[in-house]
Amino acid sequence: MNIEELARENVRRLTPYQSARRLGGKGDVWLNANEFPTAVQFELSQQTLNRYPECQPKAVIENYAQYAGVKPEQVLVSRGADEGIELLIRAFCEPGKDAVMYCQPTYGMYSVSAETFGVACRNVQALENWQLDLQGIADNLDGVKVVFVCSPNNPTGQIINQQDIRTLLEMTNGKALVVADEAYIEFCPQATLAGWLEEYPHLVVLRTLSKAFALAGLRCGFTLANKEVIDLLLKVIAPYPLSTPVADIAAQALTPQGINAMRERVAQILEERQYLVTALKDIPCVEQVFDSETNYILVRFTASSAVFKSLWDQGIILRDQNKQPSLSGCLRITVGTRAESQRVIDALKAEKV
Repeated sequence: MNIEELARENVRRLTPYQSARRLGGKGDVWLNANEFPTAVQFELSQQTLNRYPECQPKAVIENYAQYAGVKPEQVLVSRGADEGIELLIRAFCEPGKDAVMYCQPTYGMYSVSAETFGVACRNVQALENWQLDLQGIADNLDGVKVVFVCSPNNPTGQIINQQDIRTLLEMTNGKALVVADEAYIEFCPQATLAGWLEEYPHLVVLRTLSKAFALAGLRCGFTLANKEVIDLLLKVIAPYPLSTPVADIAAQALTPQGINAMRERVAQILEERQYLVTALKDIPCVEQVFDSETNYILVRFTASSAVFKSLWDQGIILRDQNKQPSLSGCLRITVGTRAESQRVIDALKAEKV
């Protein structure tokens, strides 16, 4: 028996998540991973690297709870929100028996994480306006333990209708968790569901420091949920999920000064987003610019594959969304600096339609 044959069958068949870094490229304008475009400076204050860190660093938990408006016992910190996705599947889904549900087009890690653990996936495709197909969800809920809803949705950029999420929470009560992935919520804070936790014991909210906090390289995310859920996740999380330097920087980023700096960055990105949207609408190869509540814009192009390759060859790396359901002809563009936006605009204006 060779090494391949020793592996679990579902892992042999698995296609890994194609992250921006995994896809590569040799550009100098990176607009494919929804990162903040410039680095934020921090000084390490914790030097006790000879000791293991706390499993759940107190300063990080308390600072995030204060920021999110929840209790510390409702917060779990992990290696990015991606680890939160995995913990939820591991804690609540029986491999070969239970399923997770999501509504494409949406974030690809829900399916990859489920498949890794041998948990079935149910995709109820979103409606034409990319809102939830509530009837389709209701018809396919049998055996589903976790329903993932990304709001604002990646890659489409829109907020999911809150009344629809309430309806979803009512129909899943006692049957499944509803996980609201709020990775981009800082760009539309009025849309958060964190305040609903007391009302819905089966609601879970995922958050991250990777986007508006400009700390994608830190790999630090949060799961907000009621204590019963958090206690179960603590049973399956790694003993030391955050290194001491990560916890140190995260705690600093979540001080009042750090949060104010984050809000200034959000204001900057929203201004740059408007500049880019306005310019894109006047470019001949652009068919449609979709509304966005995030730090990226979904755009439908004429001959999108040729446009993608042309910009790639010029060192401008975008994210191709053509393989996602209902996103034929679409590319996703992260909002970068003004200079990066101008590079995109100039390159697109030069395209021959």
